[in-house]
Amino acid sequence: MVSSNETMVTEFVLEGFSDHPSLQLLLIGCFVTLYTMALLGNIVIIALVTSNTGLHSPMYFFLCNLATMDIVCISKALVGLISDENTISFKGCLAQLFFLVWSRSSELLLLTVMAYDRYMAICHPLHYSSRMSPHLCGALAMGVWSICALNASLHTGLMTRLSFCGPEVITHFCEIPPLPLLSCSPTYINTIMTLVADALYGGINLILTLLSYGFIIASILRMHSAEGKRKAFSTCSSHLILVCVFYSSVFCAYISPASSYSPERSKVTSVLYSVLSPTLNPLIYTLRNKDVKLALRRLLPSFSH
Repeated sequence: MVSSNETMVTEFVLEGFSDHPSLQLLLIGCFVTLYTMALLGNIVIIALVTSNTGLHSPMYFFLCNLATMDIVCISKALVGLISDENTISFKGCLAQLFFLVWSRSSELLLLTVMAYDRYMAICHPLHYSSRMSPHLCGALAMGVWSICALNASLHTGLMTRLSFCGPEVITHFCEIPPLPLLSCSPTYINTIMTLVADALYGGINLILTLLSYGFIIASILRMHSAEGKRKAFSTCSSHLILVCVFYSSVFCAYISPASSYSPERSKVTSVLYSVLSPTLNPLIYTLRNKDVKLALRRLLPSFSH
């Protein structure tokens, strides 16, 4: 309960990335550049997949969903990156929390679905078309968005139960790690549900992804043709790189006790998974994928020159 001499917080202050004013302009330029690259890169990926019939396959369908999630994440995260101090209302903070949790948990789940897709393509190529049908792919995508929206709603709803009576400064976004630390009411239920979500979305998805790639690597090693091994590895290497980048940053940001929460470490990891990862995703798939590069040349004829 909040005592009578405590004032309820109606807005929060989002700290900037740097405490040094001399670096603020440089950082703003860097973050705006990264944001623009991420936004344009993911828009290009979506345009390529939707406009090119050669990319109408499960792998690129899920890549299109991944690009959409990245756009949602970077759009909600930009405000906290480019300003030294930004006030945000309590409702606005909850909205940012919802969209960040929704997009990040969706990406975790989608990376697992993409790993399963690569497993089916490499380990069961004769049954790939029948098992990974458009109907199943659509159902998987809808399931990812719906389940993760429910997860984000649950965490956002639990946050509305808390009382905030100061301090009101948040480093760096309205996220699960920093918000409960500012509450003046018990956060036991929030902590338990956060640990459950970490186990479900972080642990189980990572295990399933590693299992898929374990079977994939074993299948590639059994191939007799060197060209077949190279082609099989090239189809999943881009996704494996994304998995490594994304999981390393998310685990640093979320999979740690609240008592060990570090604002400075949170700033670095927030940039990694909220801006840098969405920027790298389209670059990795564009630079390492022949089908995407060919479609890009067709979309932009001047690109080939």
